[in-house]
Amino acid sequence: MYNIGICDDGKNICSSLENMILHYTEKRKIQAEIKIWHTGEGLCDYLKEKQQIDILFLDIELFEMTGIQAADFIRNRLEDRGMQIIYISGKSSYAKELFKTQPMDFLVKPITQQDIDGTLNLAIKILKKNLEKFEFQIGHDFYYIPFGNILYFSSEGRKIKIYTTYGEKVFYGKLRDVFQGISDRFLSIHNSYIVNPEYVIHYSYDKVELTDGTVLPISKANRKQIRERILREG
Repeated sequence: MYNIGICDDGKNICSSLENMILHYTEKRKIQAEIKIWHTGEGLCDYLKEKQQIDILFLDIELFEMTGIQAADFIRNRLEDRGMQIIYISGKSSYAKELFKTQPMDFLVKPITQQDIDGTLNLAIKILKKNLEKFEFQIGHDFYYIPFGNILYFSSEGRKIKIYTTYGEKVFYGKLRDVFQGISDRFLSIHNSYIVNPEYVIHYSYDKVELTDGTVLPISKANRKQIRERILREG
């Protein structure tokens, strides 16, 4: 069951998006509940009550509170990094402002069924991957952390620390062995650091910045492959 939200001040746009989403879910036999808001304030009030939205189609040009402000509230006030935000707009010139709120996609109106099908395919794929878990052992006990909650790994000797959205865990092992099992979804930026690209808000030649303000170095040996992967997947 997926909770899908639409926030747009145009009633016709909301109705059209709802119909296309229903067409997608019915065709693929996916269970979904769709909720609609016409203001950013209404959306944020709903989310303040700890209500969950998995996928959000968010208009940028909302009255009063803009879509970017609503997304900033979701990411930084509610600290929700798992929601898949798809911006919708009649313009295509928002790249810099949007990047900080980590949208999954950006759709320019008029939006087609093909647009909706493609972006929902990707959103559901990401949501499913984020539910998969990293397994590790401390003494005789085994622990599991959803990949979607892990910001990065760091190592110091044989001690590996996992930084998550809700705290830290430490276990013993080799960082290169950890990376072998998660290389399809994480980036090895340094002998001492593996990062989750979902939490990176800024890449530069020699460092990355994460959503919590952490800045980590990219080693010289890793810079070329990191740049190539970003260009390939971006």
